[in-house]
Amino acid sequence: MAPQRFHEQFEQIQRSMPDVPLAMGPDDAAEFIYEKGVVLARDGEEARLVEDSVRTHFTEATGLTADHVRRASPETNRSGITRIQVGDPGHGDRHSDRAVAHALRAMREHEGRQQRRLISRNHVVSIAPVNSCPGDEPVPAPLTGGTNPAAASAGHDADTAVSVLVIDNGLTHDYSAVPLLAHVQGDLHGTETDANGNLLQYVGHGTFIAGLLAAVAPNTNVTVRNTLNDAGAILESELGQRLFDAVDEHGWPDVISLSAGTANGSTEGLIGLDAFMEELRAQGTLLVAAAGNNSSATPFWPAAYASLPDYADVVLSVGALRGDGEYGACFSNHGAWVNVYAPGERLTSALTGFDAPVPYVYQHTTYDECRFGFTYACTCQYPRHTGVLSAAGTPSAVKADQVMFEGYAHWSGTSFATPVAAGMVAAYMTANKMGDARAARTQLLAANGAYAEVRGAHVPALRPPTWRPAPVTQLAPPA
Repeated sequence: MAPQRFHEQFEQIQRSMPDVPLAMGPDDAAEFIYEKGVVLARDGEEARLVEDSVRTHFTEATGLTADHVRRASPETNRSGITRIQVGDPGHGDRHSDRAVAHALRAMREHEGRQQRRLISRNHVVSIAPVNSCPGDEPVPAPLTGGTNPAAASAGHDADTAVSVLVIDNGLTHDYSAVPLLAHVQGDLHGTETDANGNLLQYVGHGTFIAGLLAAVAPNTNVTVRNTLNDAGAILESELGQRLFDAVDEHGWPDVISLSAGTANGSTEGLIGLDAFMEELRAQGTLLVAAAGNNSSATPFWPAAYASLPDYADVVLSVGALRGDGEYGACFSNHGAWVNVYAPGERLTSALTGFDAPVPYVYQHTTYDECRFGFTYACTCQYPRHTGVLSAAGTPSAVKADQVMFEGYAHWSGTSFATPVAAGMVAAYMTANKMGDARAARTQLLAANGAYAEVRGAHVPALRPPTWRPAPVTQLAPPA
């Protein structure tokens, strides 16, 4: 039986949020995960309209009791949203939530009159949504091979360094053992191993990203926040406030690197991020965001804000190239809303195990063939391993594979193409003595003459000069 990545990932996220019943959506499409029994609306008059309209709809149209329709979070915060309970989270199963579906339906006429969305599911924003792992799980890499991209030769100057804020999970405890990360600071991850001493899934994700940034753009001051420590996931209703908390503590940086997101079935963005995105637009900060790993053209937020006119120069959305840099990686999202593609398959960066080797048990089993239908030797298939979650329903003779991390790792995903692109913007700022990250983004893309092929389209590609392409077998272009 083929691994069921989405269901395995759903279970991981649900375990990290034991008090938040979750469902998959929309219906059986499994494009996102959301909180059951709750919807979001903007504070003030819109929240009151949603509450009243949903209550009326439940009474008149469904015959269900409307007594449960109430504010789930009466207090407000800077994210500017209200959680409204519209049903019993215990009803239904992981595949559906009838109450939320009815609530969304109740607002359609009002939304048509106001010409904007007034209500939303409370989505889970994650570093590994839907197809998991982010593009795969990390593989040990020898320290002697160095990073890929290799560290650029430019030095660090505190007076001119570009400030980059990484919103992710925290740094591993031994990150400072890596000279490349000498100018990285921020939150530690905290608990890194389970009761058996095995590295927990996603630990090292933020450290890996910091290493890529420092390699591509040494003249950076990188700060890593552990906003996404719980299985790499957070509710949309909480993310806006956590982003505000990060910039309140550290100030608005030149660049924010965010390797997380979600689809939402909409072309209007995330209600839970409205207030933060409006404040971001008023600042000079550039948001560089991952396009996601679902091999889909469905807009993935917040990266897809780059396609909205108000955010065209505010957000840079980044897809992933495969190992040779000539084509899109099998897992990478794609479409007109993706601005640029950067290397994102089997990159090499810092993880953990510098002080002492750390064991890791694989969670997901590789596939016999690419699950997205590509013909090259992609990360779906290689290197082969059996994961504990996939083996759970098989005979006891099937055991998960274990490896040891001793510092560096190979890892794949748009999660890692994102800091590569962010680093290239930062390096362009340093090389051209620029203080405006958004202007640097525009000039870098205009000056860039490199392209790759993604789904038959020629798209802009950012390839760092120190990046080494890897041989790719079965080089036929993807269908």
